[in-house]
Order: sequence, then C-alpha cells, then structure tokens
Amino acid sequence: MKLVIATLARQALVEDLGGGDLTTLYTIPPHLQGTGELIARQAGVIAGMAVAEQVFKILDERLKFSCLVEDGQAAAPGDVIARVTGRLRPILSAERTALNFLQQLSGIATRTRRWAGELKGTRARLVDTRKTVPGLRVLQKYAVRMGGGYNHRLGLDSGILIKDNHIQAAGGIREAVEAVRNKAPFTCKIEVEVKNLDELQEAIRSRVEIVMLDNMDTAAMARAVSIAGGRVLLEASGGIEFERLKEIAATGVDLISCGALTHSAPALDISLNVTGKN
Repeated sequence: MKLVIATLARQALVEDLGGGDLTTLYTIPPHLQGTGELIARQAGVIAGMAVAEQVFKILDERLKFSCLVEDGQAAAPGDVIARVTGRLRPILSAERTALNFLQQLSGIATRTRRWAGELKGTRARLVDTRKTVPGLRVLQKYAVRMGGGYNHRLGLDSGILIKDNHIQAAGGIREAVEAVRNKAPFTCKIEVEVKNLDELQEAIRSRVEIVMLDNMDTAAMARAVSIAGGRVLLEASGGIEFERLKEIAATGVDLISCGALTHSAPALDISLNVTGKN
C-alpha cells in the first residue's frame, strides 16, 4: 500500500506542477514558514490522510503533518482535520493535489457510511465493484472500507466471476463452470451472474459458491433466496439505489454490490487555510 500511495502521489504532483508552480514561486519567499490547516467544510467521513501526507512530504520531507481526524472517523463542518507546518512554498504547491485525494476518498467513505447504515440489523453486506477511476482502485476500495463497506474483487486476477458474455461464448452456465473447474486452482471460488430463476437453478446445480442476481426485482430476489436455501451466497447487483437498500436487504440476500459507491460519490468539501507565517 505504501508503494502505491507514493507512486500515485508522485504522478499526481507531476501532472499538476509540470515545470513548477509559477504563482507560488513568484509570490512566496523561499524560506517563509507557516501552517496550513485542512478544514472540513461539510459533515462526512474522512479517508486519505496517508496520501495527503505523502503528497506534502514529496515536495519537502521536513514538513510536519499532524492528523487530527483519523481515516474512518467523522468530521463536522468547521473541524480542522489536519495541520501541515513548515515552508509555505511546498505547502501551497501541494495543496490542490493533497485536497483532490482527500476530497474524493472522503466522499466515497461518506457515501459508503450512509449506505451501509441502511443495512444495519440485516444480514446483507454492502460491497463495491470494479467501477473505479483507472489507477485509483486500491485507494477507492480502501475508502469503501473506511466507510464500513466491503470489497468485491480487486481485479480480474483476484476472483472468478462468470458473466453473461462468458456464458454466451462458452455455450451456457454449465459449460462455463466446467471450463473453469478444469483450469482454475481449487482454492478459487466461482461466482456466476444470472438474470432469472432458471439460470439460478442451473448455477446451483453446477455447484458454484456465489450467484449474482443481476437486475432482478425484489420479488424475484426473495424467491431466489428461497430456492437457494443457503446453498450459495447470493449477491444483488445492478441498478442499486439508496432508496431500495432496505427492501433488497429484506429479501435475505447476503451481499449488495453497488458501483455508485466509487464511480459517482460526490467529493467532500475540504479546504486548506494558511493560519500563520514567519
């Protein structure tokens, strides 16, 4: 994780700085010291402190970064969530990049916390998907965990999920599952996507471990839970909206996966204010 954070932070700084921060270079004396306070402007769950710290310290490792609100903790409007102290040039040059990471990851954690809260008291767990910003998946999935959600596959090499196109190309669910069993390590669980109850029954007969119920209405999901009888894990997926979470959980499914946790969570409003200089 440390290597990923360092790499992404450096790439983001290269993108933003280019040949140098002209405004800061022309307005701020090189030895001017100060403190920047990172302030939450709206309520939310914080995520991404380690990335923000790394961004600042890449430009000046002597900067002192003090985290006041840990990842996974809630912040209220006006809360100072961190302070960074030292030379103002690197603080100001790193400001936008650090905030971009913090705002996006905190936005994901905030949405996840709200959505996961809807499932309290049910057996269903909220999980993410691979619908992430290219290059940022590890961080975005980390933010989901900070919000109280769970991770689905990190990538195509971390699990087997036979979807509709695989089934079509292989000639059917049974054929696709058999092909996997002949080649995959025995330690790999197999998940199959189904669109109706007939496909569910075929997947169960094929002895898969997990079945994804794709875009089914709640009545069909409830029937699927009855048919499965605990023999497989059932994952509800497709068109998941906040307003439907409770009724979906009430069907008895084990997992509810939602791409909206990562691909469209609004950024949390966080700013940096310089409070002192010398």
